[in-house]
Amino acid sequence: MSRYLIQFSYDGGSFHGYQIQPNAHSVQAELEDKLSLLLGFKVEITGSSRTDTGVHARQQFAHMDLPDDIIPAPDFVYRANRMLPTSLALQSLYAVSSEFHARFDALSRTYEYVICTSKSPMLREYAYWFEAPLDVDKMNFAGTILTKHTNFQCFSKVKTEVLTFECDIKKAYWERRNDQLIFTIQANRFLRGMVRSVVGTLIEIGLGHWESADLTDILNSKDRQKAGRSVPAHGLFLIEVEYPKSTFDAKCS
Repeated sequence: MSRYLIQFSYDGGSFHGYQIQPNAHSVQAELEDKLSLLLGFKVEITGSSRTDTGVHARQQFAHMDLPDDIIPAPDFVYRANRMLPTSLALQSLYAVSSEFHARFDALSRTYEYVICTSKSPMLREYAYWFEAPLDVDKMNFAGTILTKHTNFQCFSKVKTEVLTFECDIKKAYWERRNDQLIFTIQANRFLRGMVRSVVGTLIEIGLGHWESADLTDILNSKDRQKAGRSVPAHGLFLIEVEYPKSTFDAKCS
């Protein structure tokens, strides 16, 4: 068997999340179905991250194993995109070692959350419309607090099965871009629902309802009910998954 890595992107509003689930249209199911038709072999893929329903991905990866006698054609990406819906697109295909794992070999994931501070019909499915004034300086200071902690159980969906709530947050900051307010967060891993509840909590600080010291108390509590609400999924984008540079040495298509 030979292992390949695919890079792809999708509009999360068209799917019930990335992962296969009963009676729901998922990114993983759509990719496996179309790639199996294209290659004439049942394809199963393993993704780098699992995004929730409505969450978008500008850059996502997954690996797949193919028999050695099935070699993807040079126009593999082109042919796959002719079969996939307009809400899902392949960008590249790479040959990787048999030991490579799309999830466990990822060095970091980066998400962006987009808030639109004025009503925009063009962004209604890709940004959270929120007009109340926010103190961005306080929100950015709170972001620095996140980088000094490692346990984020307070931001995880309850009744989720994980071995650890430990995450290493490398970046967490807000910036204004015209009438948009964008939160960027990078970490080695994320918990289910984590980014959306982090954003909801920082908004409470930006509104003046909580102080930065309250964030420390919330983190130490490990209690999801003490953190802020989960903001809408349609403003969230997975924008980058980082791997060792050697991962992309053997591009096939």
